[in-house]
Amino acid sequence: MTTITANTTNWSDGKRYLWLLSPLIPFLGLIAVSLYFYTDWSFLLWMGPILAYVIIPVADLIVGTDRTNPPESAVPQLENDAYYRAIVYAYIPAQVGVTVWGAWLAVSGILSGWEIFGLCWSVGVINGVAINTAHELGHKKGKFERFLAKVTLMPVAYGHFFVEHNKGHHVNVATPEDPASSKMGESFYAFLPRTVIGSVRSAWNIEKKRLNRLNKSVLSWDNENIKAWMMTVVFFGALTAWLGWPALIFLVVQAAYGASLLEVINYVEHYGLLRQKLPSGRYERCQPRHSWNSNHIVTNLFLYQLQRHSDHHANPTRRFQALRHFEDSPQLPSGYASMILVAYVTPLWYRMMDPLVYKHHDGDLTKANILPSKREKILARWGVSEDTQSDLEVVDSSLEHLQKDSQATDFECPGCGYVYRQEQGCEQEGFAPGTPWANIPKDWCCPDCGVREKVDFKPIEN
Repeated sequence: MTTITANTTNWSDGKRYLWLLSPLIPFLGLIAVSLYFYTDWSFLLWMGPILAYVIIPVADLIVGTDRTNPPESAVPQLENDAYYRAIVYAYIPAQVGVTVWGAWLAVSGILSGWEIFGLCWSVGVINGVAINTAHELGHKKGKFERFLAKVTLMPVAYGHFFVEHNKGHHVNVATPEDPASSKMGESFYAFLPRTVIGSVRSAWNIEKKRLNRLNKSVLSWDNENIKAWMMTVVFFGALTAWLGWPALIFLVVQAAYGASLLEVINYVEHYGLLRQKLPSGRYERCQPRHSWNSNHIVTNLFLYQLQRHSDHHANPTRRFQALRHFEDSPQLPSGYASMILVAYVTPLWYRMMDPLVYKHHDGDLTKANILPSKREKILARWGVSEDTQSDLEVVDSSLEHLQKDSQATDFECPGCGYVYRQEQGCEQEGFAPGTPWANIPKDWCCPDCGVREKVDFKPIEN
């Protein structure tokens, strides 16, 4: 893996104040609604889709890309700078405020049907983008930030994302088992129901397995999915009790659109990319080549640098301001804001992305994640035989061989530094104090980063 790193001499974050664009989106919503009251200009209620589908894509085209990375020597300072944390937190109160105000305005009787539609779409954009804020918060180790992630998911009714993304998607990404990884030849409209249903099922099964270890029912209050969903029930219920059932319709419609905005980004991020299976039956560790990236500056500024997705999958607990570009990560033709528009037009998407998938795999599409029902047809179209062999070397880099001969009682995740201590166990995961490492299930993943499996942990010798 190669990176392009900024000069370490007197380095400072040139985007420090430009990152304020990330929490600006819900504040723009509040400003647009406020100005509507003074001007009666209907287009203000459509600022969400105008920003997402017009302004940001055009700005990406004009401003261009930036592939430089902060020097590693600056990362500790970046990670510990409370300013960046405050930028993430700032999204939440404005997001909740615009949702409440939007619901009130939608049922107030002063809007036309066209204006209600635009308002619903705008609030949906704000709450859809908010899932990215929850994504940033949910990967952090602190309980407060993880709680805020659930609050952020509340208005979009997608609370199970907190469980499924961290412990499901990050484990199974770029494999056929992952409902959030799209397959070559799969349209967004086929992917959407598959990922929505599959993600809920995955989140439920993840919690069921964890609660079984705790000897608790999956229907208990300790189920993280139920907790998150109940926050939405209370929030929507309170607004409905105040404003009446039409407000519930507004809330459900904007939430459905907001969730679809997340899923179209999921569709873009891993299309056709596949981790290869090792002789052991495990998949190779996720590498930069397993995520589509974009360094288009404007979208990165609005999305907490989500487009540097390869580094995120390799280091999920790394904060947005420190994410890096890798030269060997596949690059999208444009930013996410532009690519989701392409994804909505299936023939255009195939025309643009399928050649990139072919090129990325050096012509060996047998190594791509292809929709099974279209596999034979796609391989024939590109003149690829199932017998084609690439020179991609897949190495089993697990540390299981070190664990077998070790007498250690403590084991460290090599990705995020989490340490399993036998004396303490990991009670939230169902392992009581004193549980030996040998009794931890083989498919257990790090509770902090959700990426490294048991076989990856390094013994800490006394």
